[in-house]
Amino acid sequence: MTVLRSIAFYLAFYLGSIFYTSASLLAVPVGRDLSHRIVQAWSRYHRACARVFLGIRLVQEGAPINGPVLYALKHEAFYEAIDMPALFRDPVVFAKQELFDIPLWGRAALAYGLIPVARDQGAKTLRTMLNAAKAHAATGRPLVIFPEGSRMPHGTQPPLLSGFAGLYKLLGLPVVPVAIDSGPLYHRKWKRPGTITYRFGEPIPPGLPREEAERRVHEAINALNA
Repeated sequence: MTVLRSIAFYLAFYLGSIFYTSASLLAVPVGRDLSHRIVQAWSRYHRACARVFLGIRLVQEGAPINGPVLYALKHEAFYEAIDMPALFRDPVVFAKQELFDIPLWGRAALAYGLIPVARDQGAKTLRTMLNAAKAHAATGRPLVIFPEGSRMPHGTQPPLLSGFAGLYKLLGLPVVPVAIDSGPLYHRKWKRPGTITYRFGEPIPPGLPREEAERRVHEAINALNA
């Protein structure tokens, strides 16, 4: 039954994604708001597919805050990466460069405002990311980063990547850490039914010493990682 439900999910979601991605690109010349609403609809469609076909329910403890902010999320599966436009209002997500090579999706992601992260280019990448992030934050859009980098298996707690500390220091924004436990259900070929939880931590003010900020973020994003 799990296999059949997963196959139905893949067919529904990925065929639907072709429609939403194409529609968001076609809407770009019409206006940014329409294009972004289509991306949000795609993200909500993914939630619906996960609920209907996979039996995955979503629980949210806490909520986003108003104003420009940097959200730091645990990353265990593609679930939360796809879910960002449904969870936040018009978010700007830092995403690995390879994703922008996906046909249609890559162009749609750039048009939406996602920020590519090329991990092998050091200080040059950080400057590019910082300039893009400042421009988006100035418009009031929230920023979202996965500070551990790639998806990590549930139960692991790797150190934060150095890029997070640089962004925290130079952006001067409060950071809201968010824990999630999507891995056991979603990060597998044949996905399982159950409940995925988001848990929003207390906002961390800007200007703290690097070690303190990283410690507080690391503890909060791993709150569901027992």
